[in-house]
Amino acid sequence: MAINKKSKISAEFNMSSLTDIIFLLLIFFMLTSSLVAPNALNLKLPGTSQKKVAKQEEYDEVFIFKSGIFELNGKGKSLPEIEAYLQNKAGSNPQDFSFIIQPEKETPVEHVVSVMDVALRLKINGVLATPPVE
Repeated sequence: MAINKKSKISAEFNMSSLTDIIFLLLIFFMLTSSLVAPNALNLKLPGTSQKKVAKQEEYDEVFIFKSGIFELNGKGKSLPEIEAYLQNKAGSNPQDFSFIIQPEKETPVEHVVSVMDVALRLKINGVLATPPVE
């Protein structure tokens, strides 16, 4: 007498638990991605103020050539020399001191940002004055 075993192995796969896990992961990543702050440059837009506006002659001007050469008030200077000059000129009231950053057309952004970084470190106002569009 032969005994037949009735143990069949099922080849089916239950997908309901997998879809639950996928939806939970989707919700998790959607929530965490909305909490991440975008990495952007914080720009101050012009507005109105009650401060006395200085005359144009009083501003120092940093001109940036597209080759990466810096000029401070018409004289060629390196970036550390510009930083030392601006720090001495700003003195004890850096918030009241402003200077003009004027890049040449097609100047790489890295050079402009390096001068803006100097202004940020010294806590002085750097006014970006681009040449007029022709």
